[in-house]
Amino acid sequence: MTAVPDAAPAAAPAGGPVLVACAHGTRNPAGRRLVAELALAARRLRPGLVTTAAFVDVQPPTVVDVVAGLAAEERPAVVVPLLLSGGYHVHVDIAGAVAAHESAVAARPLGPDPRLAEVLADRLTEAGADPRDPLTAVVLAAAGSSDPRSVADVEDTADLLQRSWAGPVTTGYGSAAQPPVADAVAAARRAGAERVVVASYLLAPGHFHGKLAEAGADLVTAPLLPDARIAAVLLDRYDAALG
Repeated sequence: MTAVPDAAPAAAPAGGPVLVACAHGTRNPAGRRLVAELALAARRLRPGLVTTAAFVDVQPPTVVDVVAGLAAEERPAVVVPLLLSGGYHVHVDIAGAVAAHESAVAARPLGPDPRLAEVLADRLTEAGADPRDPLTAVVLAAAGSSDPRSVADVEDTADLLQRSWAGPVTTGYGSAAQPPVADAVAAARRAGAERVVVASYLLAPGHFHGKLAEAGADLVTAPLLPDARIAAVLLDRYDAALG
């Protein structure tokens, strides 16, 4: 995996709005550590930037409480979803948390983004998959959402990955959306793939990543973190919300 660097270019001056890095939340200790390290990596890339964590599920503090607390202290905030697509958590939970406070705004989620597709391609080759083999199919495995905007974002990421992959790239989901990852793997085999690789479209280990080994693929990649490119995407989302 690509290591997070200790130094990087400075950009916006210190004293700007607090970057609220809002993740889904997980009970997995490694997942919690990697998400926390992502915010730290953003601070290293942007000296002077103040960051804090918030979550939409599983673990405290909630994004509602964090945004309300900053507003009470008259501190402006930009909530950046540490989520790979737009769905209920982005359009309802996070949007609702900032709606009541003029000093807070929400950024768009991390994905889709060409840099995330680059990380996915790297994880695939690290796992032993050959991007030049037309008989190696990839199933892009996302957590899943019933929100069609989230599904569209995942499909866009699959299209970005397909540009660097000779074999077919399709999508599968852990819940809510169709098809389930196991069904997508089976469909790829029926379509003629000699090898099927699941590309974990998840930031960090957790419940959904643990289930991917049961999908029947020949290989399963590691999640996206850690990688310096993701911290750069995080800062771009913060800057765009301010702009």
